Amino acid sequence: MQNNRIFLVTTVALVGLNLRPFMTSVGPVANQIRTTTGLSLQGIALLTLVPMLLMGLIAFVGPVILNAVGERRAILSALAMICLGCALRFLVVNGWTLIFTAAIVGFGVAVVQAVFPSLIKREFRDHLSPMMGLYSAMLMGGGALGAVIAPVVSNSSESWNMGLSIFAVPALLAIVFASCFLTKTSHQSRKIPAVSVLLKQPRTWLLICCFGLINGGYSSIVAWLAPAFQAHGWTATASGNLMAVLTLSQASAALVLPYLSRKNKDRRVWIAFTLILQLIGFAGLAFIPDTFPYVWAITVGMGLGGCFALLMIVVLDHLPDPAHAGQLSALMQGGGFLLAAIAPWLVAVLYGMTGTYAAGWIWHLSMVLVVAMLMIRLDPVHYAKVIGVEK
Repeated sequence: MQNNRIFLVTTVALVGLNLRPFMTSVGPVANQIRTTTGLSLQGIALLTLVPMLLMGLIAFVGPVILNAVGERRAILSALAMICLGCALRFLVVNGWTLIFTAAIVGFGVAVVQAVFPSLIKREFRDHLSPMMGLYSAMLMGGGALGAVIAPVVSNSSESWNMGLSIFAVPALLAIVFASCFLTKTSHQSRKIPAVSVLLKQPRTWLLICCFGLINGGYSSIVAWLAPAFQAHGWTATASGNLMAVLTLSQASAALVLPYLSRKNKDRRVWIAFTLILQLIGFAGLAFIPDTFPYVWAITVGMGLGGCFALLMIVVLDHLPDPAHAGQLSALMQGGGFLLAAIAPWLVAVLYGMTGTYAAGWIWHLSMVLVVAMLMIRLDPVHYAKVIGVEK
């Protein structure tokens, strides 16, 4: 039994690891992609925007998918799509085909993200904070993997296609583990709160705004941090290493902060700490990026990663039933990712208007201040009152 739990924990880690490399691998080789495919900056932004939109849209119907095909089958099918989409990138010859592969992988990632939180809450009810921390940390760690490996493989093979398609391998490994060790629960429909019921709750919209604005910062960093420093003369490998340091910082904070906050029902102090880190990081990137680039990358990375993980726990804290909490989490992610999808495109537009990425970082700095005002209302004493569902 203990071995099965260890393998299940490993499966959670592997699944999380595969949810971000397909996005973070693009930035360090974006200039090579543009040269080969002719994609504009706005076109490159679509490689992040399209998956984020799908993450948002699919999250709304995650519980419906769960009831229709079952938890295990949904996850395995989604992992297969991630593997397929990454593999197809080896054959890409134009920009629109590359965007299509981003949509395939994004769909798979969206299904996993919609289904997985309720699985973790059910299987690890007594260890929710550290397990959500592990899941979030591996998600961010996968982002680091993408940023480091893509330029190295691209340079050694002289093909950015190879650099992007290599991530089909860890996806295949995740499929093997998931097929062997995911709990085989009976497939039965469960009563979950109607989407309309939760959407009438102001708290749902507050969570959506917080999650969306924070993840907007993440999606912009993924899309534009490497190109921003390449514009300052950095090589693809050097900017990829910077991106890797940032995402490793995200992973570290996503793992450590949920563990440190595990005994605190009120997690607002911890969230405030992550917001302060984001303010410092975005300010540094906007005003003095060349002075201490790794300091700004580490601080903004820790802030984004820690805040993401804590919000994923906070939403599950609102409702005791895993199915109900999973539905609320799906809505938070759905609306949040739709909001976050706009951010990389907005940064591209601001760059076109100003000729600098600083305007985009300043925009995200201001959004952090908005989240700081909203998160004051996340008092756990009132959770039962602010979210009312049928029991």
